This record gives sequence, C-alpha cells and structure tokens, in this order.
Amino acid sequence: MLLLNPVVLSVSTMIVLCLLNLNVILALLVAAIVAGVTAGIPIGQTMSVLIGGMGGNSETALSYILLGALAVAISQTGLASLLSVKLTKVVKDKKHMLLLIIAGVACLSQNLIPVHIAFIPILIPPLLALFNRLKQDRRAVACALTFGLKAPYIALPAGFGLIFHGIIAREMTANGIEVAAGDIWRSAWILGAGMIIGLLVAIFISYNKDRDYEDRAVAGLEEVKEIPEHMTASHWMTLIAVIVAFVIQLQTSSLPLGAVAALGIMVATGALKWKSLDNVMSGGLGIMGMIAIIMLVAAGYGSVIRETKAVDLLVESVVGMVGGSQLYGALVMLTVGLLVTMGIGTSFGTIPVIAAIYCPLAIKLGFSPAATVCLIAAAAALGDAGSPASDSTLGPTAGLNADGQHDHIWDTCVPTFLHYNLLLIAFGMVGALVIF
Repeated sequence: MLLLNPVVLSVSTMIVLCLLNLNVILALLVAAIVAGVTAGIPIGQTMSVLIGGMGGNSETALSYILLGALAVAISQTGLASLLSVKLTKVVKDKKHMLLLIIAGVACLSQNLIPVHIAFIPILIPPLLALFNRLKQDRRAVACALTFGLKAPYIALPAGFGLIFHGIIAREMTANGIEVAAGDIWRSAWILGAGMIIGLLVAIFISYNKDRDYEDRAVAGLEEVKEIPEHMTASHWMTLIAVIVAFVIQLQTSSLPLGAVAALGIMVATGALKWKSLDNVMSGGLGIMGMIAIIMLVAAGYGSVIRETKAVDLLVESVVGMVGGSQLYGALVMLTVGLLVTMGIGTSFGTIPVIAAIYCPLAIKLGFSPAATVCLIAAAAALGDAGSPASDSTLGPTAGLNADGQHDHIWDTCVPTFLHYNLLLIAFGMVGALVIF
C-alpha cells in the first residue's frame, strides 16, 4: 500500500515533527529510524547506515563553516557594513526594490557567478538592521533568496543550471527518450515562470505588511565600531581576497579551499589580524555550524532512504495507479517527486532515481519528449524549496537568523513550500498536458 511505503511514512514523520517545532536534527534522526524500521532494517544497522552516509555532505558542511568564518572576517573589516550602507542609500524606503535586488543577487549565485549560498552569510546579516528599520517581513526575504537559489538552475542552461539540465538529458537518453541538454530549457522555462509568480505573490501580497523585529546584536558584527564613508586599503584587500576565493573555487571546484585562501590573504595583507582568527572561526560556527550539522545528518538520512530500497517501490507503484490517464499520471508523478526530493534532499540526486521509471511511464501514457522533460524537471525540483534539510532553505535561514529572530520551519520552509512547490506542481501539469 502506497501510504505504508517507508519513504512516505518517513518523510511524513519528518514534516510533522518539524511543524511541531522539534529540532530539525532530531526530526531527521527519528524519520531515519522510522524509514529503517518500517523497511525491516534493524535500528542498529539503520544508525550505522546514517552515520556512514553523513560523509556524503562532509565537503558541504566544511564549506558552510569556512564560509561563515569568511563572512565574519569580512564583517569585522567593515566592508559588509559599508556595502550595506551604500545599498541602504540606494533602496531608501523601497522595500520591494530591496527584495527584488536580493532575488537578483541570488540568481547570479546560480548562473553567472556560481557560488550558490556562499553570498548569504556575507550579504544578509549586515542588512538585518535595515530590514528591521523597514519593518520588512523576513519571510519575504526568505522567499526571495530561495527563488534565486532554485529558479535559475531549473530554467536557465548556465552555471548550476547547465549541470541540472545535463543530468536530465543524460538520464532520459539512458532510459529511452533521447533529448539534448541544450533543449531542456525549452520545456523547463514554464517552471521558472511559475516560480516568478510565486515570488511576486510573496513580495507584494503575502508578506507585504510590516513586521516588527528587535534590534539585536549580530554574530561577527559587534566589533565594527565605526563605518567609514569610503573604501579603505583594508576594504580593498578584503575585496581582492573575495575575488581570489571565487577564482580558486571555479578553478578547483572547492569552496573550502577558496575560503581558506581568502582568509590567508586577509591575514597576510593585514586586513584581518592573526589573533582574531579564533574569534572568526567561532563566529563562523555560530552562523553556519548548525546548518553544517543538519547537512551532515541529512546526507545520512538520504543514505537510509536509499538503503530501504523503498524509493524504487514508491516510484514503481505509480505505474499501477495511473492507468491510462495523463492527468492522473502527471499529478502522481509530481507528488512522488516531491516526496523523494524531500527525503533525499537534493534535486540533482533525485533525477536518476525517477527517470528510470518515469521515462517508460511517459512513453506508455503518450507524453511527448518535451512534456516528459517538464515533468521530470518539476518532479526533481519539487521539495528542494520547503524541505527542512535542503540548502535552498538552510542557507536563507542561516543569514536571516543571525540575530535569533527567524524560525527555520515557519519563516523559511513553510512560506517557500507554499509559494513555490504548489506552483511547480500546477505549472508542471499545465506544461505537460497543455503546452508540450
């Protein structure tokens, strides 16, 4: 029975526990145990699989901590605060403009300058005072950030989008539907259009009202006593360090190496004092430490989900449910994709899992290759927004909760789920059934 599938039971347990405000790490652990037990795996073995799988996100976790440290170091030089002041003068009291700028910067982090969430701990904490002054509802900021972290790789064939589209093309071709990576965007654009609508609704309707926050100290920013009006030599050295980190990341595909190099340059040039490194690392752990641990546990949880072999059963059960109905087939395919992605925690890793079954099913139901692309892209991307264990939600929370006033579940996950996942399902079905 579909409802008794270990993946369904486990993901449902995780969602309910998170909504009840249980710590995300504990919710993931309980959900992993539920998945293992319902699949007949002993609890001891389940925990072994979880712990063994945590290494899958070890580089990501290290990246987050080092990027948090780099963010604190940059903040202590005053560069982030200076840029924040400049942005404040440009934005003034135009809250909507600020949100659209943030969404635009987030988009650039996926395609033009593929640093993913690395910019968030650097850009967002210094802006919290501005958000407070504008009485900006941070749920709208979370939606703007998640939009930029998600929509570009779905719709645009550049940066992370090129990787996403390449995986779709490769897996579909391997499963009987030949399609070129350069053609994926022709079907995926409608999903991006749906997310644009979700972004505009969040900014101009859902979270348009004022929301009061307290002016609290932000980790790493307390030492900035005075913000200069112009760039100093220290600021220029810091900016050079950031550029070097970016270049190294592109050349080596290693965010940790880039962050370490940037910190080294800042120390060597005097922009950051040697004796401040301990405080910088502590500050980095304060900002990103919890996020890093969640990512480690999430990788282990994904390993448990895969070990149950229940994902294959879940996807295969779709074949027997849909009959010959394209409408029902599309809806069930997208719903299963939502569950799988929320469980595994990565859109990119979901594609090989669902493509093996979805391609033969799409052929059977008479979907065109373009419609199949739309369904697979939507099914894979569903759950990335709204998942408690996704970096598309953990990243925004890390920046917005730097002063302890932003709840991960109710202020990030729930708003992004409602504004993006529901529209991805709707636009995915329209694309597959009507347009393509």
